[in-house]
Amino acid sequence: MKHILFIVTSTSITGTGKYAAGYEFSEVADPYFEFSEQGYTVDFASILGGEPPFVGYDPLHTRSKRFKESKAFKRLSFSHALKNIDIQAYDAIYFPGGLGPMTDMVTSPLVKDVIKSVYESDRVLGAVCHGPVALLNVTLSNGKNLLEGKRITSFTEAEEKIDEHKLGEVIPFMLDAALAHQGALFSNTTPFNNYVVTDGKLITGQNPASATSVAIEMMKLI
Repeated sequence: MKHILFIVTSTSITGTGKYAAGYEFSEVADPYFEFSEQGYTVDFASILGGEPPFVGYDPLHTRSKRFKESKAFKRLSFSHALKNIDIQAYDAIYFPGGLGPMTDMVTSPLVKDVIKSVYESDRVLGAVCHGPVALLNVTLSNGKNLLEGKRITSFTEAEEKIDEHKLGEVIPFMLDAALAHQGALFSNTTPFNNYVVTDGKLITGQNPASATSVAIEMMKLI
């Protein structure tokens, strides 16, 4: 049996506008069912542990409603603190998006150490939407930045503008530009369409519509 760790944000407020933040609900629900229905075990960790905040719950979204009523959501609501996790126990880690990660996963030494450990042990790393923010500022054992020369996607400036996520007021920086600045070979498709990029065992998706595909691509590599 393969084991996946979902790592979610603990940040509930973002920007000077005090905008609601957290993990994006469907970006947990959709991949969860992709993994669980194929027999994978999914565990949940957050930066601080306990009940992580979420945004974007839509009861008309079938998988989201099903997830919110599931035992898995109850487990997520009592998430493990990341500092208490033995990362060696997992075959892959996955970072869902939401605006919260733009605050608490950018410089967290623990998040950087976890990513470095998984990457350098040739395990699978997945992230979607704002989740790839966790990949910033990861220095590998050879001294190089993880992102240097890696093919990557994430939520784009065009999508931020459509969602009216203004710099400062809502988001601290543009994620696509930050990834490219650290050496990523960034690509994307039109706003809010499914788009996934695989580079070795690193899989990233552009937006919520890409979350299911990220999980599918991860399973191909695990």
